[in-house]
Amino acid sequence: MKYFSARLGSDTAALAAGYDAVCAFVNDVLDRPTIEMLSAGGIRLAALRCAGYNNVDLQAAWGRLHVVRVPAYSPHAVAEHAIALLLSLNRKTHKAYNRTRDGNFSLSGLVGFDLHGKTAGIVGTGQIGRITAGILNGFGMNVLVSDPFPNAEWAASIRARYVEPEELFRSSDVVSLHCPLTPENRHLVNAAVLSTMRPDSIIINTGRGALIDTKALIDALKDERIGGAGLDVYEEEDEYFFEDHSAAIIRDDVLARLLTLPNVLVTGHQAFLTKEALEAIAETTIENIGAFFLRGELPNETCYRCGKDCERKKTGRCF
Repeated sequence: MKYFSARLGSDTAALAAGYDAVCAFVNDVLDRPTIEMLSAGGIRLAALRCAGYNNVDLQAAWGRLHVVRVPAYSPHAVAEHAIALLLSLNRKTHKAYNRTRDGNFSLSGLVGFDLHGKTAGIVGTGQIGRITAGILNGFGMNVLVSDPFPNAEWAASIRARYVEPEELFRSSDVVSLHCPLTPENRHLVNAAVLSTMRPDSIIINTGRGALIDTKALIDALKDERIGGAGLDVYEEEDEYFFEDHSAAIIRDDVLARLLTLPNVLVTGHQAFLTKEALEAIAETTIENIGAFFLRGELPNETCYRCGKDCERKKTGRCF
């Protein structure tokens, strides 16, 4: 293995020439030019160390190289971070911590609200969404859920109710996003949706940044049309996240404005960052690479049509 500190993209793809596989993360860009360069350089496999694949042009990859991913690692890690964002934002523990460090024990401006008895809306009921919903149900919240593929048996087990997205956003005190980014749900949370939300509601995003139209979110926060936002992802994060910019000027005006708002809590895409999740990601990635090169198998290949491990590579038929 050879480690390169530079992000993978069309400017750096030449570094992989002569290797058999590349291993990429969420902020690497595998667009058509990058994939064509990788293929020309002999790369046969792109192993993603993540579940999402919105940074990969799957159609460009088809017929050139195989793309495998880590479909699940520790859903508890991401779900628990979503709850941490919610609790910190609601009870303002991050502000209280900074105050008490300076000897300020005033309670002014630290009022939150009880989660018990309120309504939580969960968008996406995959593993992470289900775990998040279960935790919030344990707090005594009423749970509304939305997903194109409902899991009625699970919903009944925690007394959650599947509703249309419009009702979920309109009726929830807390909304947490746990769906993959697709062309269809890009800017799922936009100005129109934000205008229907409760004025004291909190939105949490540990999914993908582009699920939210950030400019529209800032406008809603400035106008006090929603109560707050806890974000572990940002739609233009690849320019800043995972690197130290503390001594530099943030030239992204949208991100800079977001960071000034007192009712916004931003973390740098760290929801996955637990010991258990890192071990699972590493193990699955190594298994994916070994399965392909040692046995000719692709247990977690991503289909260019549905984005899943479907039957297309075996039968030519997608789900």
